Amino acid sequence: MSCLHSSIASSSVICVSPSSKLTSFCRTSRPRIHCAIGGTVAEPKVVSATEPLLLNAVRGLEVERPPVWLMRQAGRYMKSYQIICEKYPSFRERSENVDLVVEISLQPWKVFKPDGVILFSDILTPLSGMNIPFDIVKGKGPIIFNPPTTIADVDQVREFFPEESVPYVGEALTILRKEVNNETAVLGFVGAPFTLASYVVEGGSSKNFTKIKQLAFSQPKVLHALLQKFATSMAKYIQFQANSGAQAVQIFDSWATQLSPVDFEEFSLPYLKQIVDTVKQTHPNLPLILYASGSGGLLERLPLTGVDVVSLDWTVDMAEGRRRLGADVAVQGNVDPGVLFGSKEFITNRINDTVRKAGKGKHILNLGHGIKVGTPEENVAHFFDIAKDIRY
Repeated sequence: MSCLHSSIASSSVICVSPSSKLTSFCRTSRPRIHCAIGGTVAEPKVVSATEPLLLNAVRGLEVERPPVWLMRQAGRYMKSYQIICEKYPSFRERSENVDLVVEISLQPWKVFKPDGVILFSDILTPLSGMNIPFDIVKGKGPIIFNPPTTIADVDQVREFFPEESVPYVGEALTILRKEVNNETAVLGFVGAPFTLASYVVEGGSSKNFTKIKQLAFSQPKVLHALLQKFATSMAKYIQFQANSGAQAVQIFDSWATQLSPVDFEEFSLPYLKQIVDTVKQTHPNLPLILYASGSGGLLERLPLTGVDVVSLDWTVDMAEGRRRLGADVAVQGNVDPGVLFGSKEFITNRINDTVRKAGKGKHILNLGHGIKVGTPEENVAHFFDIAKDIRY
């Protein structure tokens, strides 16, 4: 696939012969990037005009450009978010108050008009409803107050009932669907069992993951019992989010890549597959996205979960990732978040490279991780401007 960055005047019409595989298009006021495909993805079906672009792309329908949203899209880099933080310094207050969740979730939508609006929340939000006390402290991150170490401790962990424990999540998603009026997809998200277990057992963030691995390798039955509770609960959480208005849900297994392939197959893969199978029984058309940072060594195993989309981090070449995953799986990503500190020309070139390597269709343009603190808002705006001017 090749891409051309055009700067022809806004009223011009460009017609390209079918042999070039470039579609005809009409100019708008900004330059566009036009892309031709080399045939790595199955022939797309006719697009559904009633669905958001992101959903059409994931389902393999014909779309004129890749949809785009960014991980950590609503958050610390935006001045409007910083103002809210000054007034409401507690993260949990911001993420557990319906009005604040809606306002923060919509901040990037109002400014950048991404193709996905993701719920402002945290993967640890369900913990309180599972009898796992925690807090998120500024400058320290999450703190788990009583990390489980025995089967008796795990027995105290309750199954999660989101309707009772986090009704504000459902209310916020319902409001978000009404606010965006199907002009963009509303995204929910959950933490994967192993990643949640890692936070809980480690007592918070970790560099070496010695406690979770000690439990896995010395008392595997204890860890499996905890993972099973998370799997059952997160499947319910996804169903709840979908029933409340989420049109796609991303599963974050950020720490699964701390596992060797053989340990991933024991402590992560079965539980991810269980979640997907359970959700697909009740919501067969709900796109599920799986993100695992640093997943290059596990890439072929990720589609075995049954997810619809695999989100790649920037350490995997997009063309190589596409080949390794196969044509049936949609891909998301995978621009290095650090690129957004570069020049506008540099950002444009990296977007161009990613889209070219991803090929036409079944691609959601995104970063390979969340936006970094201190990222210039004008560079985020440029990212969206260029991304939305791409044409296949």
